[in-house]
Amino acid sequence: MMQRARVLLPALALAACGATSEPAPHALPTALSPSATDSPPPNILWIVAEDHGPHHGSYGDAYAVTPNLDRFAAEGARFTRAFAVTPVCAPARSGIITGMYPTSIGSHHMRSTAVPPPHVKGFTERLRAAGYFTTNNAKTDYNFSPWLPTETRRAVREAPLGLWDQNGEHAHWRNRAPGQPFFSVFNLGTSHEGQVRMPDDRFAERAGGLAPAARHDPDAAPLPPYYPDTPEVRRNIARYYDLVSVMDVQAGEILAALDADGLADDTVVFFYGDHGWGLPRGKRWVYDSGLRVPLLIRWPGRIEPGAVREDLISFIDFAPTLLSLAGVTVPEHMQGRVFLGDGRAPEPEHLFFTRDRMDETYDRIRAVRDRRYKYIRNFAPELPYAQRIAYMDLMPTMQVWRRLAAADELMGPQRHFMAGTKPAEELYDTGTDPHEVVDLAGEPAHAERLAEMRAALDEWIMTTGDLGEIPEAQLVKRFRPDGVYQTAELPEAEPPGGMFHYPPTVELTCPTEGATIEYTTEPGEAPRWNLYTGPFRMLDWELRFRCGRLGYFDSETVQYDFHIDYNWW
Repeated sequence: MMQRARVLLPALALAACGATSEPAPHALPTALSPSATDSPPPNILWIVAEDHGPHHGSYGDAYAVTPNLDRFAAEGARFTRAFAVTPVCAPARSGIITGMYPTSIGSHHMRSTAVPPPHVKGFTERLRAAGYFTTNNAKTDYNFSPWLPTETRRAVREAPLGLWDQNGEHAHWRNRAPGQPFFSVFNLGTSHEGQVRMPDDRFAERAGGLAPAARHDPDAAPLPPYYPDTPEVRRNIARYYDLVSVMDVQAGEILAALDADGLADDTVVFFYGDHGWGLPRGKRWVYDSGLRVPLLIRWPGRIEPGAVREDLISFIDFAPTLLSLAGVTVPEHMQGRVFLGDGRAPEPEHLFFTRDRMDETYDRIRAVRDRRYKYIRNFAPELPYAQRIAYMDLMPTMQVWRRLAAADELMGPQRHFMAGTKPAEELYDTGTDPHEVVDLAGEPAHAERLAEMRAALDEWIMTTGDLGEIPEAQLVKRFRPDGVYQTAELPEAEPPGGMFHYPPTVELTCPTEGATIEYTTEPGEAPRWNLYTGPFRMLDWELRFRCGRLGYFDSETVQYDFHIDYNWW
């Protein structure tokens, strides 16, 4: 839908100034724009792998075949204690894009449509305001955008307005203006759990390009002690590692493109997984198998090649770190720390993790860890670990695990995950027990540590405003008081300032609190939209603008057509 308005400009003003037509509006300076005297901000590139733990040769995994990422690790730093804040994609992404815990802004349930407070915005919007060209190729699953019905009765989610200059399969740093710094994200879905269990013909097509040496023998697959040793489980693990090898090739191609463009020396490159691997008791669970991710960062001239960082890193730290690298002030409401560059903050004593509803299945779990110990609190201990989740139960590993449990054929740690209830508290020494199968919560020797970590979690829940104790139905009413998705109100253009001068100055506003405004002067159905950061001088004859807010539908687009008023005077 389009709202259209006709704006008359005095002919006298145009004649007096010698009217011209230039191709784009010129924004006035903004507070976030870097000074011309500062050193140029770095380009930043993220390569993100879905459902992917630290299963690389550089992390000591002898079963992995990852030559491109191993070489990349040798060129920068390898982080050994990097963790997702929650072990599933959409809530984790909501924390990454905002720099806030999902439990603080209501995006903690999987496949929810939270409405964060009006001051909470995506950090990429702040990068755009500072002059960065931001691109996302191509996942935008942030747990904010309302569902949009389609003709096929399926539903899709759009990227929230304001976050990206370009979003989609063609988004690329190569589309930026000459000399403009960029932040580009490439999301690789190859290692996703849904790919592991593809039909044989489709999987053969996906992995067919791998050299024989890169294929993985199921008989040699490393089995965690909690898995039953069956052909189905070994096959799923081998397939996952095959897909990691395919993903490694894809990541290598992106790095090669950066090098071919002559940008490698001027770009900070991150590689990370969006949470742990997608096999059962990994994804969706607050064990390290679901939370720990590879994090490799190359920053020529600033990070020593081959460096190893052992400090605690959380996804909540990503947004403030990138803003700091770009020279943008980090908002006080962000809950993470800067871990790179001149603004690097001290390592925290603890990291905190959350798990709430997963698809159709409710649970509430919180966890805290230091460098070695992990404390887990189960708020619904009466519920089993392995509640049925339709999507998760499509995995052959989950199916055979359930079948063996029903037949009472599991042994040792294999039985624990299939128990009918959970303990209220768990404590693990991840140094000696990396698979977290030996619960120390009831050991007198660890009583003091248990109490200390219990208190740390209590304080975090209070200070961060954990919304997990509020029933989801009440949260939905808070987000949508009238039971419907809210829509950003129609944006407005103040009567173009300086009607006696050409070009006129245009100021845009939106009545919706916390709204973001975009505008364009390009014709056509797919123009390039600019982020509105302040009044600008209008040098074209057509202006379109719109506004949106996280968790809202975008407003309609307003169009102003500028015309000369020869009858004025």
